[in-house]
Amino acid sequence: MAPRSLFGDFVARSRAAGRLVVQPRMGFGDPRAMRAGLTAVRRADATAIGTITLDSYTRVGDLAAARQALAEGADLNGYPIVVHGRETNEGVVDGLLGRDFPIQVRHGSARPQDIIASSLRAGLDATEGGPVSYCLPYGRVSLRDSVRNWEESCRIMAASRRYGCEPHVETFGGCMLGQLCPPGLLVAISLLEGLFFRWHGVRSISLSYAQQTSADQDCGAVRALRRLAGLFMPDVEWHVVIYTYMGVYPRTASGARLLLEQSVDIAVRTGAERLIVKTAAEAHRIASVADNIEALEAAAAADLRARAAGLAPAGDGETDPAGDPDTAEVFEEALSIVTTVLDLNEDPGAALLEAFARGLLDVPYCLHADNTGRTRSYIAPDGRLRWSDTGALPVRITGRTAASTRMTAADLLGALSCVQRSFDHAADDHATARLPRPGRRVHLIL
Repeated sequence: MAPRSLFGDFVARSRAAGRLVVQPRMGFGDPRAMRAGLTAVRRADATAIGTITLDSYTRVGDLAAARQALAEGADLNGYPIVVHGRETNEGVVDGLLGRDFPIQVRHGSARPQDIIASSLRAGLDATEGGPVSYCLPYGRVSLRDSVRNWEESCRIMAASRRYGCEPHVETFGGCMLGQLCPPGLLVAISLLEGLFFRWHGVRSISLSYAQQTSADQDCGAVRALRRLAGLFMPDVEWHVVIYTYMGVYPRTASGARLLLEQSVDIAVRTGAERLIVKTAAEAHRIASVADNIEALEAAAAADLRARAAGLAPAGDGETDPAGDPDTAEVFEEALSIVTTVLDLNEDPGAALLEAFARGLLDVPYCLHADNTGRTRSYIAPDGRLRWSDTGALPVRITGRTAASTRMTAADLLGALSCVQRSFDHAADDHATARLPRPGRRVHLIL
């Protein structure tokens, strides 16, 4: 019998039971603290998956600095899985990791080979990232090197299958820069990274999408992503994961709660299976274990309310794009990008490299040397993200043209903080406000 991914199987069973899987982003340098955090997540009143988030030294491959920090008792900003070694790593997850509590390793690395090998040795079969999404926003590693590193990492994961493991990889492509990237490009990159993993032998994949500035547009984007995944990846196990907004977060606890609940609402309405939460502490400090548990349980409670209200779709959550303008727009835009890129080369990695070199893939406001940097976006008065300049992207501009939408530095700063101000403003006006659902506009202060 073919092996099953612990991670993918748990998500599939939770979906069948009508429950949204929720997950924190949490990591500690000390193994005892990391185990305590995982234990708390497992005990939370939620259908939760554990997370081991790695430190910044391990992410960039500076293992000597990670070792020195541990020796000096420094408070690392994550768990140094490579330095701690197999015995320590196994001790962290022993008695916790299993069919009813999978754990994902999150790292942010364009050089993930050692991270993935160390994770697999500890029995951790799930990770995330991608050759584009863990390269362009985060450092100076060339896209060519990142693609090569991720190809090798996929071979490491595929080889683990002979030992009865079925690895799971989550694309981070739907979260490029966290904000101000129009949904069509996010969906396209998420799917292209999923196809890259599939090409290199991974058979359990999740496709990401980050909550943006318009709930209606986000719902359309997730529905488009699900439909495209069904078309392009019918032969692998896949699901969709949504990230609660990754940009500048509301400063008030009530504003943060409204934003988290809206991300739950988007997940339920679109049939997304999993949600990465953020906490009310995000705007002020690094979240504690208690902060994370509070967010997980708040998201689980919001999920129950949304399902009780009948918001979950019937079937698999896919929608005919012709039935919804947001879905149709994102679907057509992402499909054009994906097919254009795949026509360049049958190998998705080679296709990605050529597409970025020619500007057929181009992330707005991204300063990486391998990104052409000709695209620009803006937030329209209705809250939707729109293109103002598409460069060489194979998409059509809707709305204002580039000539009338030149953003100054002040405009860009205002756009980056619009969600924070809008949700804090909504919370101030309505201390116990009803959730701003798709179709009920939250005024964006631009």
